[in-house]
Amino acid sequence: MTTHTTLAAERFEAERPRLRAIAYRMLGSLGEAEDAVQETWLRAARADVGEVRNLSGWLTTVVSRVCLNMLRSHGTRPEVPLDAGVTEPAAGPREGGDPEEEALLADSVGVALLVVLDTLAPDERLAFVLHDLFAVPFDDIAALIGRPPATTRQLAGRARRRVRGAAPGPAADLARQRRVAEAFLAATRGGDFEALLALLHPDVVLTADRFVVPTPGPVTVGGARSVAEGAMAATGRARFTGTALLDGRVGLVMAPRGRLRLVLLFTVTGAGITAIDVVADRERLDGIEVAVLDPGADG
Repeated sequence: MTTHTTLAAERFEAERPRLRAIAYRMLGSLGEAEDAVQETWLRAARADVGEVRNLSGWLTTVVSRVCLNMLRSHGTRPEVPLDAGVTEPAAGPREGGDPEEEALLADSVGVALLVVLDTLAPDERLAFVLHDLFAVPFDDIAALIGRPPATTRQLAGRARRRVRGAAPGPAADLARQRRVAEAFLAATRGGDFEALLALLHPDVVLTADRFVVPTPGPVTVGGARSVAEGAMAATGRARFTGTALLDGRVGLVMAPRGRLRLVLLFTVTGAGITAIDVVADRERLDGIEVAVLDPGADG
């Protein structure tokens, strides 16, 4: 007579943070990640784990399969309305989640990384996330996606190149752009009007396309004080915003639930920010190469 060995809830709870971390990077949404982890628990609770030698690895396989099925079944994820995406960022197969927790989680993972991952095919995303972020061997990943290990390596490599993007501009320029973009984001998030004003050239010009705020045409705002006041009015959007390489220069991306919704492109000189281009037009967004900044390239 065989004995069915069930997984103790306490053992699963010990694995939950890591499983949620994998699921969040795979799915880009806290709500969906929680759904995937819950489905993993339901499957694990029904399984006989008596012969499982590496329980952590086995649970990684289960949650990865769940996430892969979700990604494949999504096809194209529905668009997130710009304002709704800011105020209700945790929607997924089920509504819910804490917007502040989602914002903090996106910040810790990297908004730009979530944006790039969202552009990858499901198999590419799985290969990159599991291998590059969680050190899962390619042989194990290959078994998950039904591809040879050599092909799995190629998928991860292709994803890696997308994450890194094309060669950026000169390091000195990049470091200056990064300092300015990070300071702009920090001032906007913190509601520090004077700090924001100090970053702007007195004659700065901000242009926003008609999709940023629904208008018949683009909106242009001139002057440091007017631009700073407008930025202060958009602090909600800053919660889901991070720095990124945008066509090789540093800017800001806003991406609730990992979906790119808006970018800020800066023109920076020695006198400060002289121009800001705010883009929410999907056609223009699709034409911008988004990549992750090298964490060590701080200048």
